[in-house]
Amino acid sequence: MSNPFQDPGFFRNPYPTFAALRSASPVRKVPGGAGQSSYLVTGYAEARAAFTDPGLSKDTARFFAGKETGRNLHPAVSQSMLATDPPQHTRLRSLVAKAFTPGAVALLRPYIARVTDELLDAWVPGERTDAIEALAVPLPVAVICQLLGVPDADRAAVRTWSNELFAAGQPERIDSASHAVAGYLADLITAKRRTPDDSLLSDLIRARDGGDRLSEDELVSLAVLLLVAGHETTTNLIGNGLLALLQAPESLHRLRDDPGLVETAVDELLRLDSPVSMATFRFATETIRLGETEIPAGSPVLIAPGAANRDPARFPEPDQLDLDREPGGHLAFGHGIHRCLGAPLARAEAGIALRALATRFPRLRLAVPPEELEWRHTRLMRGLVALPVLL
Repeated sequence: MSNPFQDPGFFRNPYPTFAALRSASPVRKVPGGAGQSSYLVTGYAEARAAFTDPGLSKDTARFFAGKETGRNLHPAVSQSMLATDPPQHTRLRSLVAKAFTPGAVALLRPYIARVTDELLDAWVPGERTDAIEALAVPLPVAVICQLLGVPDADRAAVRTWSNELFAAGQPERIDSASHAVAGYLADLITAKRRTPDDSLLSDLIRARDGGDRLSEDELVSLAVLLLVAGHETTTNLIGNGLLALLQAPESLHRLRDDPGLVETAVDELLRLDSPVSMATFRFATETIRLGETEIPAGSPVLIAPGAANRDPARFPEPDQLDLDREPGGHLAFGHGIHRCLGAPLARAEAGIALRALATRFPRLRLAVPPEELEWRHTRLMRGLVALPVLL
């Protein structure tokens, strides 16, 4: 079969492609770049099983050992916590997990609300506004930079590098951005070592310098992962969620009128248009079986939460936004030991932002037809380039 990701309409709307693939087989071999095929998982039951299958590894260094990739990714990006297995993954995750617990996030909620209000104060009624650049980007960037102690003056550069890291089909841009962001954080670590503060980055430096089993390379890599992953998913969640609500105004009005609906709404928006369309790389360390498909040892495996979350075998009428749907069960944040560490923070930011929009601008509407919206060209993330709205 042809490469499904090369269809020019895939980035605009991947769901018909996902549905066709899932209907043919919820796990199937698809062509990839450089002649390398992968097994794509689009069924819900199969995706959930794949996330916890001990025969699937995320240790990309092991997979690519001795292979010529032609790439120049900085090790802080190519060998991050996302690309490790236990016990290394367990050790690294434990060092940052406390910063993203529900309790820790609850302490951040006033700051999130304040930044949201400040951003929305700049929106002018009657004028066209890009909700991505005016809210969906700066809010999560401000929050994760606040957590890590990144100076205000550097936040625009952080966003640019992060955006470049997900430029599908442009390896040189991705590689260059990886070196830029890793170099910046290495310098920031040096500065915070001289002048510590109460940021999460300073906490990690103390763990490293206190001999808490964290190498200097691991420190830089954790910082890169937290900075990039700490806002990318949330930016897409806010943008995709707002678009879905604008296309279903009655749901937007319900969100305005019923504060208790926020958590359920965020869950349903995560399911409907998952901010992570394709999970990061895995490979089979042994022959495994997912559903009816046998996957040989050494094969790359791609799990598609965006497809799994619209599997009609799990979610009735999966293409419909339904705020009365039983919450939970979706795979937007993954599943198992690699489930997104920042899920509580992303939920809080999206809930606060979307409710504020619904409350402050009840007549908010799209400024262009939906078919004219431009989507980011990245297989991993699902997000808008811009979302023009009218107040």
